[in-house]
Amino acid sequence: MRLRNWLAVVVSVLLLVAVGIVGVMVNRSALRAADTVHRSDSLALAVNNATLAGQMQQLSAKELKAFADSYPFHLGAGYAGDRDALEAYVAKSTSFPYGAAITGLDGTVLNASRGNPLPPGSDAGYQPMRALLAAGKLGVSSLMQVKDAGGNTVAVEAFAVPIKAGGATAALLVGYHKFAATTLQAYTARLKSAAHLTTIMDTAGQVGFTSQAERIGTRMEPAVVAAAARLTEGSKFVEYRAGGTEMISIVVKNDSLPGGWAYVRTQTMASFDGAVHSRSQTINVTLLAMLLIGAVGISALGYRTQVQRRRADERFQALFLHAPDMVAVLDAEGRVAYSSPSAASVLHFPAGSLQGSSVFELVHPEDRPRMREAFAALLSGRDSVLRLQTRILNRAGNATWFEFTASNQMQNPALTGIVINARDISENRAFQERLHHEATHDALTGLPNRRRMQDALGTSLRDDAVAVLFVDLDGFKPVNDAHGHEAGDELLRQVAERLSACVREGDVLARVGGDEFVVLMPGVTAQADADAMSQRVRLAVERPFQVFGADITIGASVGVHLATPSDDPDQALRAADHAMYAVKHLGGGRRANGVPEQREPARVGRHRAD
Repeated sequence: MRLRNWLAVVVSVLLLVAVGIVGVMVNRSALRAADTVHRSDSLALAVNNATLAGQMQQLSAKELKAFADSYPFHLGAGYAGDRDALEAYVAKSTSFPYGAAITGLDGTVLNASRGNPLPPGSDAGYQPMRALLAAGKLGVSSLMQVKDAGGNTVAVEAFAVPIKAGGATAALLVGYHKFAATTLQAYTARLKSAAHLTTIMDTAGQVGFTSQAERIGTRMEPAVVAAAARLTEGSKFVEYRAGGTEMISIVVKNDSLPGGWAYVRTQTMASFDGAVHSRSQTINVTLLAMLLIGAVGISALGYRTQVQRRRADERFQALFLHAPDMVAVLDAEGRVAYSSPSAASVLHFPAGSLQGSSVFELVHPEDRPRMREAFAALLSGRDSVLRLQTRILNRAGNATWFEFTASNQMQNPALTGIVINARDISENRAFQERLHHEATHDALTGLPNRRRMQDALGTSLRDDAVAVLFVDLDGFKPVNDAHGHEAGDELLRQVAERLSACVREGDVLARVGGDEFVVLMPGVTAQADADAMSQRVRLAVERPFQVFGADITIGASVGVHLATPSDDPDQALRAADHAMYAVKHLGGGRRANGVPEQREPARVGRHRAD
């Protein structure tokens, strides 16, 4: 009997040990899975934030390049006109209100705006910028510090784009912004959290943009700086100790962040692991206790564990049901196997109605071919991840822009599908489109500007002939002198409206200078058709205008050039400009139609010969 009891005890102990080992192994597996998902989500969030930050930086660079491409710089050292242009640009710029300068290719300052101190050309922060420019990329400096008039230290960053002359780089246009006053810093500050620190650092490890504004200009931990230096593209975790505390950082570097800058999200390892690791340790201790207290303890503790797990599931379900992002699982045919309640509510579909439907039916018709190709590519790669943006149709058929993260989990038996996470980005897209429109259209008349016109001319000449009409107003300067600039602006707006009524559908009307307009007529090869449009333009302009109660009569000199597909766009525009100048030299279009001539000095436009 005693032997039998010992055998029973031994068997019970062995069974308890086996149960404990199995429980520990299951717990460790669950912990690894949770860590994998948590780290994947953390990396995805960091990459998204880094990409958005880079896009905001790229928008600033586009604004600077638009100014460099549109203004005819003199490039003489100390030239007053260039300095006035720089100060006017700085006064209205949203990206570089701190200052701007024109430098030679060797870094010599030719001209600069006044008002705020700029870093000297010898500052080491310029070195990355010059290296990037030499490689044909956007020039972005490291963080540089200057002293303002009050003796305060100001951290600034410089962007540089080439100034072209005759197709070659003649000088550099450099724009400066103060980190603390940028839109990107305001966005980064909104990411402030007691749990983590968000920073964007330069190649030297200096903090530029940060969720804690007082850290601007400080240096990051050496371990993070070293990891960022080794990372050329992508994202990675960096674990290190700081003052005896275990820390973890996510470092992201990608093409959207210019100049080799890196996005870093830092927090303590304890806060990163959070309750997942704490709960895992509790379960392990409980399993060991089960070996001591026997079957009764196992039963009681098993019941308690199930209650806790059910409550955790209930909390997860509550969070999942109220999450703003849409989550769905697709089968191999693209049909919806599962969708979160938010997917139906965001798109205004009845709950559960998306089940079994093809996800491609929700995609905008213009985006469906691209989405089918992306879906096929995703299926071909095991555990592959794809991120893209597309338009989704709601129940009413209206399109909304979403950003998708799709993960191939066909091999994951828990999912066996493509996991989709979607976020509404319509406001961000609208903001980007508005910035693009402002960069390519004239603010006064709403017409395409010179840059947009040149792009349209180059595109049209690839496939077809184009009639180019260069229009210059006769007698416009006397209107400004007699009635003021506000009247001149109103007159230009009315001229733009009349010219818009003259052109055909498919033609391009652009304002390219103060009182200069260009009409592009794709497909026109006959001189008579171009002359007819020239006559309509002159007649439209010569009719009297009513400007602030005054009758104003002006004229128009129109130069015509028939460009063939073999013509260079700049040469075609220059030829039309020459033709217009010849008309103006003979007295202008107003004299040819019996309108009294009001002479004004001949002006040389951007494309006009000397």
